[in-house]
Amino acid sequence: MRKITVKVDGMVCGMCESHVNDAVRRAFPVKKVSSSHARGETVILCEEEIGEAALRAAIDATGYRALAVYSEPYERRGLFGLRK
Repeated sequence: MRKITVKVDGMVCGMCESHVNDAVRRAFPVKKVSSSHARGETVILCEEEIGEAALRAAIDATGYRALAVYSEPYERRGLFGLRK
């Protein structure tokens, strides 16, 4: 599983977060996506790596701008924060 964090410029409210989340969900098979306009980022959990260019294109098409993309392995934590 992968955790992809995208720094996004231009989000100023909850609706902005929804627009970015919807664009990512429509473009890619993701497990979870959440955005924060306060932090200026979108976090995506997915089974397989998503191409950076395709991800940038999907977000940029909404009118917001993907600045930086970071990808790392993600391991789900179990009960009380312990690794499974």
